Amino acid sequence: MDAFATSLRPLAGGHSGETFLAGAGDEQLVVRVYAARSRARGPLAPEVDAAVLELVRGLLPVPTVLEVRRGDPDTDVPGLLVTSLEPGERLDLVLPGLDDAGLAATGHALGIVLARLGHVVQPRAGFFGDRSLVPVAPLPDLVTFLDAHLDALDRVLGAEAVAALEPVVGVAQDLLDADRRTVLVHADLGPGNVLVDPASGEVTAVVDWEFAHAGSPWSDLGTLLRDERRPAFVGAVLAAYASWVPDVPDDVLDRARSVDLAALVDLAVRDGASAPVLRARDRLLAVARTGDVHAC
Repeated sequence: MDAFATSLRPLAGGHSGETFLAGAGDEQLVVRVYAARSRARGPLAPEVDAAVLELVRGLLPVPTVLEVRRGDPDTDVPGLLVTSLEPGERLDLVLPGLDDAGLAATGHALGIVLARLGHVVQPRAGFFGDRSLVPVAPLPDLVTFLDAHLDALDRVLGAEAVAALEPVVGVAQDLLDADRRTVLVHADLGPGNVLVDPASGEVTAVVDWEFAHAGSPWSDLGTLLRDERRPAFVGAVLAAYASWVPDVPDDVLDRARSVDLAALVDLAVRDGASAPVLRARDRLLAVARTGDVHAC
């Protein structure tokens, strides 16, 4: 189909500002336009995202890829990815109204999704350069990532907090160095990118794979459990995950919180004062103050 031959409306909850609903008769589609925000990823970004969706199709509930167009930097034409619109409601809208039973049901479903994703083993850590999904750009470790953002963190957290954060990151890196397995990571698997059936808690789709890469098996756990910490939800996620993944370490939540420090740093140094940015700064300040990766 020609996505531009239909009406385009911004998709609710699309934080990128590049995701739209397209109406073609009775059919509703999702169109991702790889414009200014995505330009740094290069013209192959739509093909990479489409390849990731095809890789996990049948393993996880994801949208169907309908059309892919590579961007053309010479003519300033952005790339496109057109996918199906999946049923369900965004988890970030559903979670606040759930009781313990609902949290447990939804957490169980998400734990299985994360476990299945954790079975997509990768040869090494890194970012994908093209649709072959061979990791080409290396993934920095926590200490290196923190060092690269020290000046920016000084500005938003203060030098004293950053100095207190450095040894915590060092201990976290030591813990993660024990891991030898590398898997496919969604890297933004928070409630805003998960669709669920609010009645059953079943996951109907995992969307927005633009940050997908090969990395730590605990990364997506850290993202999912970053803000929603009610025991019924956390316990159900971890129990379901452990029922599918062999030899899950007893300190899996420590590892998940540790690897999530990189995402918190990435959020904290961004411009503006959006809710995710402010939460990340507050979380890092709490970690620096207590020396505990679980602090919030």
